[in-house]
Amino acid sequence: MVRKPSYLAEHGIKFIDYKDTKLLQRFIGANGRILPRRLTRLDRQEQRLMTLAIKRARHIALLPFVQEAEAY
Repeated sequence: MVRKPSYLAEHGIKFIDYKDTKLLQRFIGANGRILPRRLTRLDRQEQRLMTLAIKRARHIALLPFVQEAEAY
């Protein structure tokens, strides 16, 4: 069985930049958590780099730490 390629491999993205918030938001869930590897389809090194980039973007306020819950 062949695994489906990751989003980064499909789009030819070689470098994960913490300033690219549109890319980073694809790997954050609706509640603000970083998605796991089984959902993102990234390999181990890519997942670590993605996590580091998301954390860096959060620390300089490019991304929120948590997102607002929907009002019922």
